Parts: sequence; structure tokens; C-alpha cells
Amino acid sequence: MTILENPSLQLYTLRDALAEDFAGTMDRVAAMGYRQVEPYRFVAAADELEKALAATGISAPSAHVGLLSVDDQRPVFEAAARLGIGIVIDPHVDRERWTTAEDIARTAEQLNRAAATGAEFGITVGYHNHHFELENRIDNRFALDLLVDALDPGVVLEIDTYWAQVGGADPVELLTRLGERVAAIHIKDGDGSLDTTKQVAVGAGSLPIGDIIAAAPAGAIGVVELDDTSGDILKAVADSYNYLTGKVSS
Repeated sequence: MTILENPSLQLYTLRDALAEDFAGTMDRVAAMGYRQVEPYRFVAAADELEKALAATGISAPSAHVGLLSVDDQRPVFEAAARLGIGIVIDPHVDRERWTTAEDIARTAEQLNRAAATGAEFGITVGYHNHHFELENRIDNRFALDLLVDALDPGVVLEIDTYWAQVGGADPVELLTRLGERVAAIHIKDGDGSLDTTKQVAVGAGSLPIGDIIAAAPAGAIGVVELDDTSGDILKAVADSYNYLTGKVSS
């Protein structure tokens, strides 16, 4: 198992706990050992998040927000700069927009424009996949590959390795081929199905986690995420950290 020295955590994983006790949950994340997190919908929660990051010593190098669904992106980048977030990632473009080359080109144009605005604030823009960007094929190519072809070089990717596999891609091959375009990866585990309740702690499922981490480019942020689970979510988050950092046997 390849050791990941400083894994991040997608805070969406703990959305219910954060809604009940934001500061206390962030304290628990820090106590597990995490020193990085990936916030979501962070603009409205900027004050609360800023306090929690300062109190725990945790940083947020990347974050999710629906960039392409807001008319004015400047408040997003202003909040990101304030919080020390260097990469703002759009986490979802509806699957209906991945069926034609023309729609994919329009999405790329939107991301490119967002990246130009983000650059004014020193912020990089990225895109995060689900399964359908790989499941949908155009001329026998992944729809995601058409997006990459049309993106400006400064727009990065966050590859969700679990959803890539669900969509029919080999996550190791995908990471190897995309190379330095990949600035972050989502590391999650489970049975490889669409049923999110079957997701489990990293290392307890069916994905080749060691090979995935080894295939990611040097410097890519490794982000733990569970969309859901049927077990104890806090234990799964802690077990994932321990597995990735070598604190438990692989």
C-alpha cells in the first residue's frame, strides 16, 4: 500500500454532523489526524469555516462549489481567497449535458471563462467527474476526454476514482493518461456500484487503492470521500485516514 502522508477530507461526507455541530465536528476531524479538508458550498459558510480552520489548524487547499450555476462568480473567488482555497472545483454538470460534443464544448467554454475570472484572484478552476462523464461515449471516447480536449491548459481536473470505475473506466489508466492535468483525486471505496450506501472506509472495499494513489501525479491532493454509507460515517472517515497514512495494516 502506498502511503498518503496528508490526505484531505471532502466535508460533504460529514454534512449531517456538520449541520448539527460545525465546530465540534471539525474538532473531531482534526483529532483523527486530518490537516486538510475540501469544503463544499463554502461561500455562505465562510465565517463559520474561517473560524473552524483557524481553531483546528486545518487548511482547505481545494473546495467544491457550483461555479457554472451562478451568474456572478466573483463572490465565490473572493471567499476562496479569504479562506486560503487555491482550487475551486465545479462538482457537477447535469448528465444530460454529456451526450453531444456540442454540449461538452459549451461546458468547456463556461469553465474556461470561469478560470479567467478565477485567475484575477489567484484561484485555479477545476472540474470533478461522476460516473456519467465516463459512461457516456462519443465516437468511442469518454465524454470526459472531449471536455479535456476543449479546456484551457490552466483548468485542472479532480478525478473521482470511484465514480470513474463505476462509469466503466480503469481509474489507474485514466490517471496515468491524464497526468499533470489531475490536481486532485477523490479516494473512496465500496462495491463499485451506484448504491452509495455500499461505500465503505478506504481499504475496506473493492477498489485498487494502492495502484490508484501510485498513478496520481506527484503533488495531487488525495481527498477522502464517502457519498453515503450504511455504517458509522465518522468511524469510516477515521479508518480511511488511518489506512491511507499507514496507521493500520493494509
